[in-house]
Amino acid sequence: MAALFRGSRTLLQKSKDHVSLAMVCRSMASKTPVGFIGLGNMGIPMAQNLLKSGYPIIATDAFPESGKELQDQGAQLLDSPAEVAEKADRIITMLPSSPNVLEAYTGPNGILKKIKKGTLLIDSSTIDPSVAREMALASEKMGAVFMDAPVSGGVGAASLARLTFMVGGPEEEFTAAKELLGCMGANVLYCGQVGAGQAVKICNNMLLAIGMIGTAETMNLGIRLGLDPKLLTQVLNMSSGRCWSSDSYNPVPGVMEAVPSANNYLGGFGTTLMAKGLDLGLAQSTATSTSTPIPLGSLAHQIYRTMCARGYANKDFSSIFQFLREEEVQ
Repeated sequence: MAALFRGSRTLLQKSKDHVSLAMVCRSMASKTPVGFIGLGNMGIPMAQNLLKSGYPIIATDAFPESGKELQDQGAQLLDSPAEVAEKADRIITMLPSSPNVLEAYTGPNGILKKIKKGTLLIDSSTIDPSVAREMALASEKMGAVFMDAPVSGGVGAASLARLTFMVGGPEEEFTAAKELLGCMGANVLYCGQVGAGQAVKICNNMLLAIGMIGTAETMNLGIRLGLDPKLLTQVLNMSSGRCWSSDSYNPVPGVMEAVPSANNYLGGFGTTLMAKGLDLGLAQSTATSTSTPIPLGSLAHQIYRTMCARGYANKDFSSIFQFLREEEVQ
């Protein structure tokens, strides 16, 4: 009986070892190369988190020098999106605007020139929903699957793998997309068909822009009334006025550490992106096309465009506080 028990235990252990080995093999097989196109302020930490999760990275950027740090960490850098598409069947793009996405996918050296059938394409840029749908159709003709997955959270969240991804595309492909996106974010949410992720992002960032202006106005008024900005922030964040701009990304220098306002508004999300190419510009155009009234969104768009004209284009959008401080009440 003891021998029988020992034999059963040995068989059981072999069975467990076999299962464990199979799981390891499947895990290793899943770590096939991932293409990454767009190595800017957001793209670099996102690609780094994929590397940390064990995915070999094949990357490219219009400015090759931007990928030097990633290359030193083990990524392979290539010259064009087409070359990346030759070597990877899962590709993430993180680009500044709709024209950049069009060029990366359909340009002379674009992804679709060398795409392999069955490739999963995930675009985390913030672009017009109609462009996302256009890229999905073009990809489908080449036998590939396109999903839009814009992000919220900024550079800080990208570095900590705490982004929120808003995903649009075929629901049956969501699990495959989530496997990759989960390495870079804390929340991966399915929003609907292609373009739905962009629609959610546009709505979120319009509210963010409006909220940042409101926070900056409130803080400026409080300071001019003689209030200590740290105390005012503490009260706001315990009260009904609390919002992300007050408790996580405060626009007043000296109130919070590790935010752009603590670094002369450098880094973060540029005012020009908020005003022109992305977010408020997209909100304005989509509101017009859908006959949707957005009076505060339109005013926020105008304010940020004015900031760009006054020398704030390359500063973080929270520099609205500095802009307001310089304005004189007549």
